[in-house]
Amino acid sequence: MSSLDHAGRNLSRSIARAWFSMLDGIDFLSRWLIIALMSVMTCMIVTQVFFRYVLNDSIDAADEISRLTFVWSILLAIPHGLKTGAHVGIDLIVSRLKLRLRLWIFRFTCAAGIVLLLVVAWQAQVMIQRIWDQPMPTLPLSSGLFYIALLISMIHSALHLFPYTLGWASEPTVLESPK
Repeated sequence: MSSLDHAGRNLSRSIARAWFSMLDGIDFLSRWLIIALMSVMTCMIVTQVFFRYVLNDSIDAADEISRLTFVWSILLAIPHGLKTGAHVGIDLIVSRLKLRLRLWIFRFTCAAGIVLLLVVAWQAQVMIQRIWDQPMPTLPLSSGLFYIALLISMIHSALHLFPYTLGWASEPTVLESPK
């Protein structure tokens, strides 16, 4: 191995370490935001139930607040599922292939997934611009907030798939031997 090859591999490892460090920071912030959103949603629903059944009253914005926090928390959780392999995968045929071919198929589908995620992110920002001036019925907030969560989720998910396409990481289910 030449010194140039060695230097290139060291640079690649440094970039991969920096990438995963950045992802860890984003994941940390995302996890705490999900916890905060779920807490707000839970408190809002419990408070609304109390108001409705005990005080015979209602909080006008309770439905929208709980819907907004629910959508945000679900969309922000999608990249965490990609990272841990928690999303459903159908590998009936792929699991019977040789390891090398499975790895190439995995990398290809990750690259295709990145393209799809970026197309959805692009369309989300188009929708944000189109409906930003439309307020929610009971809150003085834009309806575009739902699409901001989608935009963030798609970019965060693409960031998680990127290392797989370069071979910096391998998904555990891909490396299992055929049964």
